[in-house]
Amino acid sequence: MTHTLALCLDAPMQSWGLRSRFQSRDTAQEPTKSGVIGLLAAALGIPRDADHEVRELAKTRMGVRVDREGLVERDYHTVNHVPNTSGKAHRTVVSHRYYLADAVFLVALEHEDRAELLRWHAALNDPVWPIYFGRKAFVPARPIVSPDVDAPLLGVTEQSATDVLTEHGWLENRAKDRDSTTTAVSRGEERSLRTLIDTGADDEIAEPRRDVPVSFHPRNRLYGTRSVRPGHVQLTEPMIHAGAHLCT
Repeated sequence: MTHTLALCLDAPMQSWGLRSRFQSRDTAQEPTKSGVIGLLAAALGIPRDADHEVRELAKTRMGVRVDREGLVERDYHTVNHVPNTSGKAHRTVVSHRYYLADAVFLVALEHEDRAELLRWHAALNDPVWPIYFGRKAFVPARPIVSPDVDAPLLGVTEQSATDVLTEHGWLENRAKDRDSTTTAVSRGEERSLRTLIDTGADDEIAEPRRDVPVSFHPRNRLYGTRSVRPGHVQLTEPMIHAGAHLCT
């Protein structure tokens, strides 16, 4: 039997790097698996060099639903008096660091062991180390999971990750956006939410993502590749109404 833990990732700013190198720090437009596993590891108190534990966490099947698309923004940074490789000359280094503004995501983590998901849920409610979304300044704007592990929203269910992405309450909490969308859907207009979920390499529309953590060791960070299936789910009135009480 499969079980799924639902997470809400909401913050004014989030950064989910995929190919960040040196002076250019990118962001994906949805949470990466390495980013989500990283925040789980922080909540559980797993050290960066505990490769086996990190790899075990990464075995979970992950799905993402974009409940509010973010805007990609850029920070312009300069650092003065940076030494060259010989340590003699100094220069000014310019870097461009991208992030998502005002995004909200539903993340579904599917696992065969319910007890393991219960452990994750407890840790996210009482993390060992601070949780942030890509940078230490990018902290959650609201709880990631429900205080009640058996809550119908942001708890642990016996659904698959696919079902959670399809049926879970909408996480949008802006009154204006909720009201306008509710009116449109009640009139029969279609509204959809973008999704991304782990799939097999033989899936005909699979896309590769090199964001599976193998090691978080600061001197030897390693990542593997997974296959993800992009898609959309229709936003329904039950989903809108179910998520209404989360709008705090």
